[in-house]
Amino acid sequence: MMTEKETATEKIISDAMANPSPAKSMGDPGITPLSPSHIQNDTDQVPSGPSFVVVVAIDFGTTSSGYAYAFTKEPECIHTMRRWEGGDPGVSNQKTPTTILLTPDRKFHSFGYAARDFYHDLDPSDSKHWLYLEKFKMKLHTTANLSIDTDLHAANGKRVKALDIFAYALAFFKEQALKELSDQTGGDFDNNDVRWVITVPAIWKMPAKQFMREAAYKSGLVPRENPEQLIIALEPEAASIYCRKLRLHQMVDLDSKTTQNGISPTDNVGSGMTQAKEHVRRNRQSRTFLVENVIGELWSELEEGDRYVVVDCGGGTVDLTVHQIRLPEGHLKELYKASGGPYGSIGIDYEFEKLLCKIFGQDFIDQFKIKRPAAWVDLMIAFESRKRAAAPDRTNPLNINLPFSFIDYYKKFRGHSVEHALRKSNVDFVKWSSQGMLRMNPDAMNSLFKPTIDHIIQHLTDLFDKPEVSDIKFLFLVGGFAESPLLQQAVQNMLQGRSRIIIPHDVGLTILKGAVLFGLDPSIIKVRRSPLTYGVGVLNRFVEGKHPPDKLLVKDGTRWCTDVFDTFIAADQSVALGESVKRSYTPAKPSQQVIVIHVYCSEREKVGFISESSVKKCGTLRLDVSGTESTAPRREIQTLMQFGDTEIRAMAVDVSTGRTVKASIDFLSH
Repeated sequence: MMTEKETATEKIISDAMANPSPAKSMGDPGITPLSPSHIQNDTDQVPSGPSFVVVVAIDFGTTSSGYAYAFTKEPECIHTMRRWEGGDPGVSNQKTPTTILLTPDRKFHSFGYAARDFYHDLDPSDSKHWLYLEKFKMKLHTTANLSIDTDLHAANGKRVKALDIFAYALAFFKEQALKELSDQTGGDFDNNDVRWVITVPAIWKMPAKQFMREAAYKSGLVPRENPEQLIIALEPEAASIYCRKLRLHQMVDLDSKTTQNGISPTDNVGSGMTQAKEHVRRNRQSRTFLVENVIGELWSELEEGDRYVVVDCGGGTVDLTVHQIRLPEGHLKELYKASGGPYGSIGIDYEFEKLLCKIFGQDFIDQFKIKRPAAWVDLMIAFESRKRAAAPDRTNPLNINLPFSFIDYYKKFRGHSVEHALRKSNVDFVKWSSQGMLRMNPDAMNSLFKPTIDHIIQHLTDLFDKPEVSDIKFLFLVGGFAESPLLQQAVQNMLQGRSRIIIPHDVGLTILKGAVLFGLDPSIIKVRRSPLTYGVGVLNRFVEGKHPPDKLLVKDGTRWCTDVFDTFIAADQSVALGESVKRSYTPAKPSQQVIVIHVYCSEREKVGFISESSVKKCGTLRLDVSGTESTAPRREIQTLMQFGDTEIRAMAVDVSTGRTVKASIDFLSH
């Protein structure tokens, strides 16, 4: 074994391109770090950034979106956006559907209810030329090799660049918010005075977070030169920050044995939510929400070290986060890396679609969606409002309106009636009503929820089995899907009283309000867990017996081991805010302008080589060393990588001159 000192001096960077490697190298330049790795806590180095007049948070959801804001001078007043035009009966329109419409020549036309209504009113012969998109956010979660060029499909089957769609949506929110702020302040509001916050699921990987940032740059939300003006917030973290402020009258405690707001716990599950919704509706006219500068009563029951879980059930994903309280300031510490998956409420829509395919045939449904896209959207809207009426104790059937063009097109397509198809199909529970509706027995509706709810319960069960997740005091159920009495009952049955289930009244706005609070004070979450192991591939001195023979590379008489995974940070490792990993690199040639280092990641904690099957290349660290020429015989570029934030940041310095080197990590280039 060599001593630490020898290793540091012996380690060099060679240019593997000049000497092709005889070993099975992954084709990386053979870099070896100059300095031994260590993590240091540079909390003082966290840039505080310029001061902003207002924080605007955008909750860009799978099914619905909205924004809220607070002035930094009045941080306790959170304003939710103005009411949207349009809206659905029975659905509170504090947010607008995440739907977007482009003209036939691909220009932005409208967003939200306006997009949906305009598209719906188009003549079918026109509508097939327009590009209508909904529920497109999930693409960022489900695309394995997401890049700047990833495509989306509009309802008419045409392809569009995902980046353009996300940028159009963010530009729409920017315009709405700035217009509202200008009206409030009585003059043109300057975008430079806004700190923007965009919320994303905690289980999203780095490429998806970077994609959101790229869309924000493209939309003009923030300039690329000023990245600090935009913060990416994690949805369950935002919910967690908001839940700390909850007062007893602002939530439903599913397990309370006493009556709250006049509701007795023996009432059916969901009745608490109904009363809560009524309460929210009555208070909705104000749109300004006061966050008292105290910790809520529930929170004051928590002591140092107490743990709680936030279950964020959205339209697309379900995110589970475990937090622990650190007193005196009540800072939060993430105890277990975020988990969850694509089990949001749109899973129920897919089940409904599968049911329709079973009754009317997959071939018909596929054709109908393309030929009558607006009518298909109509049918899903009708289903959405009935979906909200599903409850464990419901006994009467639910009627779903079939659009006339569905009935008409089916007759043309098959030569017999919709009614005939229902009689012929062996689907019990779904009947035809003479008013032209599908009559669904409550059991049939509940069975559409089952696969999605089963996934969530399985995830929760797995989480509660983890040793780090014992003694959970509260479980906060947030996100739009948390309103579902079926989900509430399933969570109650699973927990069996092991922890109290708390649901905020305005459950759909919880994340939005928390994101505003996070934008006002991003340092509130002090410790996070790394979801993955990150590192680079390096050359180390070859050690007989320790290193595999097929990794041997002989260079100028020196024996090297290739493809060694040099770990920056391990999966599930605790990282404090502002904590950074330091590494030094040197250019292979004196004339080199850019050092490119591939970053690898793995879900496994311990990784030996970048060639292991669990390891994949996930990004590129670029160090632009042009303009920092140095007379030193060997240039040392020292990089600092911060992992404690919601995004990974890189900074670099040319040691001999002390000048800053441009450093960036790109997770979207393949």
